[in-house]
Amino acid sequence: MKHSGGEAASLAPAAAPTSLPAASAENLLQTSSFALDGESADFSSEVYDRIDEGRFQLTSATPLSTFSIDVDTASYANVRRFLQQGHWPPPGSVRIEELINYFPYHDAPPAGAGPFAVHAEVAACPWQPQHRLVRFAIKGKELHRHERPVSNLVFLLDVSGSMQDANKLPLVKQALELMVRELGENDRVAIAVYAGSTGLVLPSTTADRTTEILAALDRLQAGGSTNGGAGIQLAYQVATENFIPKGTNRVILCTDGDFNVGISDRGQLVQLIEQQARSGVFLSVLGFGRGNLKDATMEQLADKGNGNYGYIDSLQEARKLLVEQMSGTLVTIAKDVKLQVEFNPQTVAAYRLIGYENRTLATKDFRDDRKDAGDIGAGHTVTALYEVVTAGTDLSGIAGLETTPEAASENVDPVTASDELLTLRLRYKEPDGETSQEIVAGLHDVDRQFAAASDDYRFAAAVATFGMLLRQSRFAGDATFADVQEWARNALGEDANGYRAEFLRLVRQAENLQPAQTAIPD
Repeated sequence: MKHSGGEAASLAPAAAPTSLPAASAENLLQTSSFALDGESADFSSEVYDRIDEGRFQLTSATPLSTFSIDVDTASYANVRRFLQQGHWPPPGSVRIEELINYFPYHDAPPAGAGPFAVHAEVAACPWQPQHRLVRFAIKGKELHRHERPVSNLVFLLDVSGSMQDANKLPLVKQALELMVRELGENDRVAIAVYAGSTGLVLPSTTADRTTEILAALDRLQAGGSTNGGAGIQLAYQVATENFIPKGTNRVILCTDGDFNVGISDRGQLVQLIEQQARSGVFLSVLGFGRGNLKDATMEQLADKGNGNYGYIDSLQEARKLLVEQMSGTLVTIAKDVKLQVEFNPQTVAAYRLIGYENRTLATKDFRDDRKDAGDIGAGHTVTALYEVVTAGTDLSGIAGLETTPEAASENVDPVTASDELLTLRLRYKEPDGETSQEIVAGLHDVDRQFAAASDDYRFAAAVATFGMLLRQSRFAGDATFADVQEWARNALGEDANGYRAEFLRLVRQAENLQPAQTAIPD
């Protein structure tokens, strides 16, 4: 199935192979701390995983690029928090794919019965006009409120002493009140808390008893140390006891991430959450507050729990995640979604995936159904960008060109003679399935210029450039914050909720700040 690169191409699913047992926990990345200026070092212990920025790959050595999708948006809200408070964000907090995926886009949902539609577009790369930029967009099917499956939710709330600030537990309570008021009468809510001790504040209760649920939330107070592990065990127990077949069964963890008592080892927490995800109870993580945010832990827990990670810095952000995008937050329409892009060495000399550094997979993982990957919720749009160097281009000036080939695999399909730019393969499972289905499509380049690309394409490119500038990336070329503003302003399109206009304000704030002295390591 072939599609022109100039138009947004919709791709359709094909049948697929066999199911294999589930995967074990992956090795953990090293973490680093970041202290905000003017705050106590004892309090300012925010933790972020180091990001080794993706390099250009030589197509002749490594024609295949494989990665898991990511629907998290926490990085954008967290970066916004830094900038609005006058601080340059630490490099590890800037996950470019989460910045891009924060915004609603206008890609068409699937027309048929499939869980999503896949679109593709290619044009000139704005920060390196001699290169090409490819945008893939996965658009999940949208669910109206009356179509959403019945939910069995357990709110797992951190009520430890570190949650006393107004932007922590008080904001948690306001945020969840917004969500509770949107639930249907057949949905169920339980509330579990953890601090020095763990307890069930509210047993599983139908959401038509709104007053009772909100009163239980209102009574909560912060105090004590944090027994996060024990809280998670209790929440999963409650969710399992009230499990709804074919429904949404989910634990929603609200915390600043400071797990300092109980199962505090990150690896043990990951293993516990992976086991529960295989049973059909998924985990979403919502981060709150500043000063001791454990971003690295929360991102990984949500990843392994088949859920999403969001950061809530305001009631407006709570409304976005828990009201406007409630179906996407609650309802998983496809799990273990993996992309593999095969670049044609006859048309592509080198390429670079922008972002997704902690989502990359080995080639052999693509068709291994034991390998965990990201999940997509109803209505979500997931965007991925590749910077492409066309064949015949002088590679001597390409920064960070990686030429070491990846080990071959029996799952690699041979590169065929063609004028296509690339072939996209996408695999996914149904939410309760164990066998992947596969989509395959080719993409041609019709030599479109950046200005002629769609609004969504140009806006996503502007956000990616913003992320590179915040990370002081060597791949940003001669791009400036002024360029980002121009590209984004010309691509605002329909912006009903003002998220793109807010982005322009953030770019201006970043332009007026002095960057951190620490640059991205080679």
